[in-house]
Amino acid sequence: MTIDRRQFVSGAALGAAALAMPSVLRAQGAPIRIGEINSYTAQPAFLKPYRQAWDLAIEQINAGGGLLGRKVETVFRDDGGKPEDAVRHAGDLVNAEKVDLIAGGFLSNVGLAIADFARQNKRLYLASEPLSDALVWSQGNPYTFRLRCSTYMQAAMLVEEAAKLPAKRWAIVAPNYEYGQSAVRWFKELLSKAKPDVEFVAEQFPALGRIDAGATVRALEASKPDAIFNVTFAADLANFVRQGNTRGLFEGRVVASMLTGEPEYMDPLGTETPVGWIVTGYPHAEIKTPEHVAFRAAYVAKYNDYPRLGSIVGYDAVKSIEAAIKRAGSTENDKLIEAFKGLKFAGLFGPIEYRASDHQSTMGAYVGKTAIRDGKGVMVDWRYADGANYLPPDDVARAMRPKG
Repeated sequence: MTIDRRQFVSGAALGAAALAMPSVLRAQGAPIRIGEINSYTAQPAFLKPYRQAWDLAIEQINAGGGLLGRKVETVFRDDGGKPEDAVRHAGDLVNAEKVDLIAGGFLSNVGLAIADFARQNKRLYLASEPLSDALVWSQGNPYTFRLRCSTYMQAAMLVEEAAKLPAKRWAIVAPNYEYGQSAVRWFKELLSKAKPDVEFVAEQFPALGRIDAGATVRALEASKPDAIFNVTFAADLANFVRQGNTRGLFEGRVVASMLTGEPEYMDPLGTETPVGWIVTGYPHAEIKTPEHVAFRAAYVAKYNDYPRLGSIVGYDAVKSIEAAIKRAGSTENDKLIEAFKGLKFAGLFGPIEYRASDHQSTMGAYVGKTAIRDGKGVMVDWRYADGANYLPPDDVARAMRPKG
């Protein structure tokens, strides 16, 4: 039997197509991969619930058929709270793991490091938790978007309440890194505008995770303030509260405190929870929006535990990625970046939009007061503060971002 040249060429082409077809099919059906970087070992109180809710959201998406006909999977990395490790993980996720986008971040300095990686490599980064305003303003870039309401937004929410108080002499305690410094800057600036006669009589900036609570409390007490603005959280908050209770620092003084109403930080205090602090937080058992009721039921059913604020951030981060991929109809980097600009989706607290002007979402926070109920700290007299109402206008935000 003989084969002429045309038959050979035709057969070779068919053979090549047959060999190529499985790889094409694999590419079409390959999972959408999200690279998630966070400080899991450094901040477990927030990030264990965060990851649980993240996994729940991915599970629900895949149970519904995935996205673009593809399953979704997450490649997790732990940065240990170290910016240099976060950047190393980002490079590995992009270059070795071939993820479609990067998300995550908890500490502000870590989030800023990942955002700089995104800028240099022109890759999309969804900062789920870092609160630093620099992330979207002074160091903002075209590739970074932020979900959680920022230090500016939460400071503005607390100032709204603090300005109603007769207090004129304020003392401040905050962790000595980007988040604490930013929160203090905005609280002082916004409260001074609202009440020009206020004065700030003491400032304490302990190192993150290493507060000398006794010395801090003594320094604040010595200044004889009318009120205190607190930005400490996690173990630093617990130490500060215990020393403050012991030494009577809070007696007869109002405290405005960022994040303290979040269950992950209030639960460990138990009966030591201070009463009457004005806080931002999460009254998880009392929110009745349809989205939150359904989420809470699913979370409790899966984990036999109630959600924390970290759970909300993890779940909404995934849902915003889902909405962006659907809007883009693609996982291509440039198309996803465009899809995030002005993206609207249903968050667990209410509608959320990623502003095109500065890439900040309008996710809000709950503002209320601390109380003790059944031996646990809770939020009372709370209200939802829509983040859209606590952001500067678009033109002001654009002016704060780098040119070009």
